[in-house]
Amino acid sequence: MAATEGGDERIRVSDMWEVDRFEVERVRGPRLDLGTYREPARDIPIYRKCDVLVVGGGPSGTAAAVAAGRLGADVVLLERYNHLGGLSTGGLVIWIDRMSDWEGKHVIRGFAQEIFERLPADAVAGPARAEWGSRDPARAAHWSHRTAAYHGVVTWSPTIDPERLKLLSQELVLESKVHLVFHTWAATPIVEDGAVRGAIFESKGGREAILAKVVVDASGDGDMFARAGAAFESDIEKDDIHHCMNTAWLFGGVDMARWLEFKAGQPEQFAQFTALGRERLRLFERPFVSWRNDVALFMGPRQSGFSALDADDQTEVEIRSHRLMAEHLDFYRANAPGFEGAFLMLSAPQLGVRHSRRLLGVSRVTRAQWPTAKVFDDEIGVTPSVSPKFPNISIPYGSLVPKALDGLLACGRHVACDPNSHGFLREIPQCWITGQAAGAGAALSANRGVAPRAVDIAELQSALAQQGVYLRPAKERSKAEGVDPGSGP
Repeated sequence: MAATEGGDERIRVSDMWEVDRFEVERVRGPRLDLGTYREPARDIPIYRKCDVLVVGGGPSGTAAAVAAGRLGADVVLLERYNHLGGLSTGGLVIWIDRMSDWEGKHVIRGFAQEIFERLPADAVAGPARAEWGSRDPARAAHWSHRTAAYHGVVTWSPTIDPERLKLLSQELVLESKVHLVFHTWAATPIVEDGAVRGAIFESKGGREAILAKVVVDASGDGDMFARAGAAFESDIEKDDIHHCMNTAWLFGGVDMARWLEFKAGQPEQFAQFTALGRERLRLFERPFVSWRNDVALFMGPRQSGFSALDADDQTEVEIRSHRLMAEHLDFYRANAPGFEGAFLMLSAPQLGVRHSRRLLGVSRVTRAQWPTAKVFDDEIGVTPSVSPKFPNISIPYGSLVPKALDGLLACGRHVACDPNSHGFLREIPQCWITGQAAGAGAALSANRGVAPRAVDIAELQSALAQQGVYLRPAKERSKAEGVDPGSGP
């Protein structure tokens, strides 16, 4: 924990790891200022017209597309890679953070729950439902080494097979009658009279346009709302893990049972091993369990001081990460029990980004809200708090709605929140929550012919409940009027 400038405690416990910080010589030199080039105006073909355009097929975008499609909207989903799932698949963030609260209640449901109900049993590893919320020291110790117990409490925090999740995400989208387009990069929003009306995208076919009644920005970085002129925050804190970047990787041919026995059973030797790794590699990473015993997950050394909005910075992190992957293999083969026969299995095709932009919305989630147990009248989901000392946290629809810009909803890691709350709202389960809500809100907006900010909240909450989302009863929701629901008491 640390103190913020306003005296508020800064809690980072959603991250299980620490950041090694060393000044490392940059691989690439500074960018030169070479002036500008004026792009000539031109007419471009319209690829499609639709009700809802979802930009980005990560966790939030996939959930948004499915939710909107199931409400009868004509949906187009643009994804720049060849798969869906974003960081949960292409980024190899195969550990899914807490979906149960500190009492063991399953609060992140809806699309998220459906995912795990439909994944094959051998594609998921984690504690049985009967263990969720357990405070038994032995069970908590067992699962703490398997990324599923924190503060002495067992939680529903499974690891998954990324390829199975890719396939399932794709099939859920197609079942919902969504028009899916891979290998497309949304470049510029189409803005008319203060409202987003679609987007221009690039592909091998060139530059084309999609016209839409509502656009859902699930880019992860707020590319659409930022380029459309919506207000946002973009703070990069060099010493905060939430602003680090990394490339994850997998080693195959390992024996994770032996590794865990070494880690848990020989603490002195493990400490010596860690010290040696930091001495040899400086930017040193330790493995996590995956969905199977013979595969080890390395989230990749988290490198601070780089911007996810700068291609040169992204390239720098990628170059360093791939070199570190090979260096780690040599070190682990020579020094780590269970890694003698390890091999380079896969480096993540997607860069691990935690933060770039956060929307300035109609309302937002803030640190002041955490201890209050406040339930917003426009609640669209519930998230577990960062520690047992706080109650569950309500997420308002207003955090998805830009303050002034119409025709667009945001979801995923760039929803409206303060820096502290971003630490958990950026996680994959929370992205599923906000994505499902944004998709449902966009569909209702298109279906009713109203702006996203004018969607009937009761109708939205009813639609979400019918899709399995957990919401508190109406009597528990805040009735405060004329108060910023994100400000807290």
